[in-house]
Amino acid sequence: MTPGFAPGSGLCWLESLGPQKIRPGLSRVQALLESLGHPQRAYRSVLIAGTNGKGSTAAFLSSILSAAGIRTGLYTSPHLVRVHERVRIAEEDVEDRCLDEVLWLISRISGDGALRPTYFEAMTVAAFEVFRRKGVRVAVVEAGIGGLWDATNVLDPLISIVTNVAEDHLEILGPALSDVARQKAGIFRPGRTALTSAEGETFAVLETEAKRIGADLTQVTPIALAMEQGLPLPGRHQARNAGLAVAAAQKLAAPSTEVVARGLRAVCWPGRLQWVRREGRRPLLLDGAHNPAGAETLAAYLDEAGLSEKADLVFGALLDKDVEGLFSPLRTRVRKALFVSPPSPRAGPARELAERLGFDAGLAEPGLLPAIARLEREDPASRAPIIVAGSLYLVGEMLRLLGGAPEAV
Repeated sequence: MTPGFAPGSGLCWLESLGPQKIRPGLSRVQALLESLGHPQRAYRSVLIAGTNGKGSTAAFLSSILSAAGIRTGLYTSPHLVRVHERVRIAEEDVEDRCLDEVLWLISRISGDGALRPTYFEAMTVAAFEVFRRKGVRVAVVEAGIGGLWDATNVLDPLISIVTNVAEDHLEILGPALSDVARQKAGIFRPGRTALTSAEGETFAVLETEAKRIGADLTQVTPIALAMEQGLPLPGRHQARNAGLAVAAAQKLAAPSTEVVARGLRAVCWPGRLQWVRREGRRPLLLDGAHNPAGAETLAAYLDEAGLSEKADLVFGALLDKDVEGLFSPLRTRVRKALFVSPPSPRAGPARELAERLGFDAGLAEPGLLPAIARLEREDPASRAPIIVAGSLYLVGEMLRLLGGAPEAV
């Protein structure tokens, strides 16, 4: 046992840093990594930014590399049920003891002064140190917000990926969409590969930034339909995410077609268009849909699956989000909506959310289980799906209530 370490102390310290606050800048993370001997230099890395799809892209890439026999580390955020989900080694969540001890070490280094990190910064440093201790060869890392000043941008990635650019976090990254694109292009590196599936105006901005930086930017198209049909994650948009992952894997390891297909088929990414079947009860469709572009993707999936106007919705969103933009694509595609408050200090009362969207406060419920029970009670013969959407915090709470993160089906 590490001298001075008490089991649970590192994870307790991490929780003391919350709730999460955004403090753009790299100085704290750089100083902490320097104190640890620069663990992020012990392996190759891929850094992935974007408004939506970066987690799915990261999961696809990690799975392909693992299928190719490469020991891979995966860092994503946020977690849905347990913080350990954010750090994965060879497709498995990091062990409690390992993460706990690394966080405790970071707490000793940082103290309570200028180096005291945010929650996200602490987890980023911890992930990079865990990867070194576990001997990973490639780290696949999802950026948090933006790119240029995100804590993950201390890496020197061999490949940088910007999945797409849409309106989200404009108060931090904006005000204009072009500003958001420039922030995300901040992960590009001179002389290195950059990949994107962005189109139109935002691709033009990324292309300009890539030329200025000296990065080699490629616009990646969705993977072939034959491959798309074998993807375990539903929704046509996943063809773009898988296409980016395949392009990155080919640059890194040139895996065979069979290895790529095996890696793609093995992906499980909970909380994003995830079906949960319940014997004798209505199925659940869980999707974060935490920004307007994500809500549009959910709406498109409902259309593709023939579910438009055939499902009910339990909706919960953080009140500092564009809740009108989030709800708008879903409003005409569901039969009925109930409103709940996600488990976050940034969420207000459910009745306030309902009224803000033009609904009666009587459609607000105190929690997910009462909302689902009400929908089932009011239409006992129905087997139509119940959608839970509007926030990853809400989806995480649903998975917790279900007893963990069941396999997507």
